[in-house]
Amino acid sequence: MDVQLIADNLGKRFQKEWIFRNLSLRFEKGKIYAITGPNGSGKSTLLQILCGQLPPSEGEVSLTVNQVAIESDAIYRYISFAAPYMDLIDEFTLMEQIRFHFSLKPMLRGFSPERVAEELYLTDAIHKQLGNFSSGMKQRVKLGLCFFTDCPVMLLDEPSSNLDEKALQWYRSNLMKYGADRLVIIASNNRQEYLQETQCIAIDTYKPVKKPVT
Repeated sequence: MDVQLIADNLGKRFQKEWIFRNLSLRFEKGKIYAITGPNGSGKSTLLQILCGQLPPSEGEVSLTVNQVAIESDAIYRYISFAAPYMDLIDEFTLMEQIRFHFSLKPMLRGFSPERVAEELYLTDAIHKQLGNFSSGMKQRVKLGLCFFTDCPVMLLDEPSSNLDEKALQWYRSNLMKYGADRLVIIASNNRQEYLQETQCIAIDTYKPVKKPVT
């Protein structure tokens, strides 16, 4: 499957301040990209625009699958997304959250809800409410739901947030295994969150230069 996600002349501003502007990029399946930049530079904002959670102030995002353009309101079906600020349903048990997520998104072939819990190393917590999970356990759940969703595009925002060293190694192992044949975009300044072959894109390149007041 040939997949391309295209940002065409994107710009985003909040009130009168442009976060980035004139951003044109082409992302291709089978490659991993890292959006880098200091805190507050717009990395998370760009990811949210790419997956359709935020509208751009100018420009557009398009997705083609096997050279067929996908309607803008259907792009989300091809994207799995994980971010530390995403909410899980605290009243759900882990199994209820897994079943709910995969009632909305397709699961990887060969997977079952039970296998998802096993891959998360959370089988013992399968009937525990998510509200009682630690921040690290919740982040692992968010990442696992993203990894094990059968979508060609995967977006990860600061994926190692709240992960200890063991969980970080789990993340990197799954990124190599389940990101190899997808289009992966990671918003991060932490080199441990992406692999050696990752193509880095500095978002500050697209930040308008403020003209000095005269």
